[in-house]
Amino acid sequence: MRFYDRQQELAALNTLMGQVNVRSRMAVLTGRRRVGKTLLSLEFAKDKKHLYLFVAKKSEALLCEEYVAEIKRLFPDNPVIGDIRSFSGVFQFLLQIARQESFTVIIDEFQEFYNINPSVYSEIQKLWDLNKSKSKLNVICVGSVYSLMHKIFEGSKEPLFNRADRILMIKPFSIRTMASILRDYKIKDPEVLFDYYLFTGGSPKYIDLLVENKAFTFEKILNFAVDANSPLLNEGRNLLIEEFGKEYGTYFSILELISVGKTGRSEIQSILESDVGGYLDRLEKDYAVIEKYKPINAKPNSKAQKYKISDNFLAFWFRFIYRNRSAVETGNFDYIKDMIRRDYSTYAGRVLEQFYRSLLAESGRYNRIGSYWEKDHQNEIDVVAVNDMKKELFIAEVKIKKAKVDLAGLKVKAKTLVASYPKYKVEWESLGLEDVPVAF
Repeated sequence: MRFYDRQQELAALNTLMGQVNVRSRMAVLTGRRRVGKTLLSLEFAKDKKHLYLFVAKKSEALLCEEYVAEIKRLFPDNPVIGDIRSFSGVFQFLLQIARQESFTVIIDEFQEFYNINPSVYSEIQKLWDLNKSKSKLNVICVGSVYSLMHKIFEGSKEPLFNRADRILMIKPFSIRTMASILRDYKIKDPEVLFDYYLFTGGSPKYIDLLVENKAFTFEKILNFAVDANSPLLNEGRNLLIEEFGKEYGTYFSILELISVGKTGRSEIQSILESDVGGYLDRLEKDYAVIEKYKPINAKPNSKAQKYKISDNFLAFWFRFIYRNRSAVETGNFDYIKDMIRRDYSTYAGRVLEQFYRSLLAESGRYNRIGSYWEKDHQNEIDVVAVNDMKKELFIAEVKIKKAKVDLAGLKVKAKTLVASYPKYKVEWESLGLEDVPVAF
């Protein structure tokens, strides 16, 4: 699959590169695994002089041996004096070369230095502060353990706090980008676009796997995802265990409950029979795995709130793969497929609501987008969008089959909501899967 999208991120990186003649610059690319951070950094650097340094899980001395070999290859006229066995020595050497010419160095899996030698970050800070104004080095630090990257560059007590010129949070592809990818493969079926949104969450890696395997129908996607040899079966575990550490079991239990619709803190606590406030807070703020959301017109201090898993792939994985892990372990994949087919319509209905909220966000027409409900979850409304400047209110009910939408009932449910926007023009809409072509 060719490189798609990321124009804003590439523009930001090019802007920094254009400033290195004044002083060295540092950018950070973060976001969860499989979202395309490494590919983005290499796409940016492909027509520029650059070094790519991968921080593998091995000794610092062996890493430096690899790095020095790469430096010698790119800069054969710069002699290496002595035996460099520490990353601080490598970094100092790069800064010295950059006094003569500008170039880019990409340091991938930057957070791994925590496991190899945590003092590397203090050493980089010292060298950076002493040399950045004299050198023309463009540094791109790439990291996929979100919590550690957040700590390294945004923790106020960390040595590299405030050292990065830009921190770019790389997100999954938008719906419109997914539609563009499918068009390139001659696929214009809106149901396929929605299934890709539901299964992959916009992750470039998962989309690449599906298109490589010509999985362009629901059944082909399902057969690829739920198979003894599928790379997706253990993906949720692989993505998150390193983030969560030894307490991953509790985090996984919470995420499993959210995936099946137990979205309130009190619901989760009553099932797990323990206080989960701290876990929910860390899942949201430290790991960026869940999001907290409230009715669209709720006050900031309102306790009316729910949680959702931020990434569609992880939501699917916890709902159908992790929840049926016994079937996975016994190899009963037909059972899991039958379970998905049985529950797909109900599950997809909730995802379709999110799909339309995402489309409205991409349209740029509204400054607030969400859903609505009243006390005890009464009068729930799937999609609400507000343009406060133009005083416009968009209210929609979403069903997989549009014919099932009760527009008259929706207007009854929305009476209190509409009353809180007395001077707004209200647009009512019923939305189904057949309305998805707007994304194409």
